[in-house]
Amino acid sequence: MKWIATVANFFFPGLGNIVSGHKRLLGIGWLLGFIALTYVEFSIQGPLPTVYWVMFSAVLLINSMFAISLFQSLSARERAVELQSS
Repeated sequence: MKWIATVANFFFPGLGNIVSGHKRLLGIGWLLGFIALTYVEFSIQGPLPTVYWVMFSAVLLINSMFAISLFQSLSARERAVELQSS
């Protein structure tokens, strides 16, 4: 589940949170914001190609950070559960 949520969060920030149940409401907000940002990103692709590549790079970096952050949070949650069960 952790890996599915991490990959989902990379491609659609917030979706991994929704899938894993970790900060689900925040994940819904991130997903809606991501959809709006993607719309803007594709809208500027033709008229402003230089700006598009800057935005594309920024979105790629943000998506990577969303995925890493969720993976770390879920790993910490798994460790806490393991410690409680010991």
